[in-house]
Amino acid sequence: MDTPNYWQAAVKQGASDLHVVSGQPVMFRMDGNLIPSGSDMMTPEQVTGLIHEFLNEAQYKRFVESQDLDCSHTLPDGTRFRINCHFAGGQPAFAARVIPDVIPSVQDLALPEVIMELARSRDGLVLFTGPTGTGKSTSLAAIITQLINELPLNIITLEDPIEFHMTSGKGLVQQRELGIDFPTFAEGLKHVLRQDPDVVMVGEMRDLESIALALTLAETGHLVLATLHTPNATQTVDRIVDVFPPFQQAQIRLQLSMSLKAVVAQRLFPKKGGGRVANREILISTPAVANIIRENRVQELTSVLQTSASEGMVTFEKDLKRLVKEGLVDAEALE
Repeated sequence: MDTPNYWQAAVKQGASDLHVVSGQPVMFRMDGNLIPSGSDMMTPEQVTGLIHEFLNEAQYKRFVESQDLDCSHTLPDGTRFRINCHFAGGQPAFAARVIPDVIPSVQDLALPEVIMELARSRDGLVLFTGPTGTGKSTSLAAIITQLINELPLNIITLEDPIEFHMTSGKGLVQQRELGIDFPTFAEGLKHVLRQDPDVVMVGEMRDLESIALALTLAETGHLVLATLHTPNATQTVDRIVDVFPPFQQAQIRLQLSMSLKAVVAQRLFPKKGGGRVANREILISTPAVANIIRENRVQELTSVLQTSASEGMVTFEKDLKRLVKEGLVDAEALE
């Protein structure tokens, strides 16, 4: 296989990700599993050649200096990839995520209506969490697409890099990319208030400053949609608070208790018949949940999740049983 064809081969075979590492064969991720593409071992020169296909000279220089770079790549047919370039064992490597041409609808993703109701709020913080590759960005893109088609909103996204290209509907959507349109997430959030947003989507709350600014935005009459790399709802609350020094944590718990609308934690399971399906844990910030956060009794959130189905909450375990019952996932997933 000629090296320029790895991109098309990944798309043709339905891969979600393409992994290119020096000294290893090219690998595709298919339905959650890594599968060899059939290539020979890639030399550092071959990997560097592939990287030069999608990085210009300025980007390549930045990659070598920082040893890590996020970017995107578009094939001639319009297929797009989100890419992370890095080094492994001192040699170049990259991982590329295939971005679907069409943004799935909230119905396609089976997102509960309670989440869309919260996304129509005028303020507050809605978080999508989970490991890399669990559909957080896809869920946010589906929500924003529905919002922009329903309501005359000014929606501003801060992304690294831009993934799904969204088009304005009844309102306006402005997609801004890290390193091109703003220097850091913190700087992007600091100035977004002057851009008259109704909704701000933050690709990732990465550090103390960006988390603090997102909380402030959510408190001041803006809806903030964001992602975090945390495995479940309870650990999400802990992660946000623990980023701050001890003397600030009581204040952050208070801010979070007032601004948080929901945490949607996601993971993916193989779907019967092929593909993958989302298994979700949903925490809704009721008055009881707000009190628990404010009073630092986060360990009680698990019990609240288990006993608050009427409020739209669900645990991973209960949602997985639903997926099995509906015939979407094999019962083996419960073991």
